[in-house]
Amino acid sequence: MSIKITEWAVEDRPREKLIQKGSSNLSDAELIGILISSGTKEKSAVDLGRELLSLVNNNLNSLGKLSIGDLKKLHGIGPARAVTIAAALELGRRRKLAEAPEDPQIKCSKDVADIFQPLLADLPHEEFWILFLNRSNRVINRMKLSQGGISGTVTDVRIVMKKAIEYLASGIIVCHNHPSGNLNPSESDSKITLKIKEAGNLMDIQLLDHLIISDKDYYSFADNGLI
Repeated sequence: MSIKITEWAVEDRPREKLIQKGSSNLSDAELIGILISSGTKEKSAVDLGRELLSLVNNNLNSLGKLSIGDLKKLHGIGPARAVTIAAALELGRRRKLAEAPEDPQIKCSKDVADIFQPLLADLPHEEFWILFLNRSNRVINRMKLSQGGISGTVTDVRIVMKKAIEYLASGIIVCHNHPSGNLNPSESDSKITLKIKEAGNLMDIQLLDHLIISDKDYYSFADNGLI
């Protein structure tokens, strides 16, 4: 039978360990244990954290993709604990976003990926986003245009152009994710890219790139000579 956290030596308890040695010295399971510990009788919170990680092959990116329902499937994870874990992972994503400058200058496709990877990499559904740029290729604003299912989302070119005009954008970059991890552009991806480019040419608003994001990498239409 597992020993409860309260029965451990003080220096080995996750909370005390974090205070004394810093959060970087804790394992993933110990950090999750701190989030969900509340005196379970059957197993320690750290053991529960290890079981949770084992479900995703110890991959925190995969953990971030689990829904509240997925988390609750593990015996010992109830609604409150599942919500706590989901909230902590969301804070991690938002911290990545907060580290980016508010009006970054886009010099290459990686600059765009650095903006959207924290937003889109872990999502189980597709989202389509627009980045609005001034003449110096500095970001004016960004917006989510649409949200879809696992295999696609609807993109309205008229709304793309309307918003670009409202922001007085000289250029735009569009971006969406592939939850499957397959970065190859689909036929519909190529068609919508061409439509946005042609509409932008009429409005003197240049489509600079279209990125497809996965949890580990990205695909750039511009880098591959498709824009």
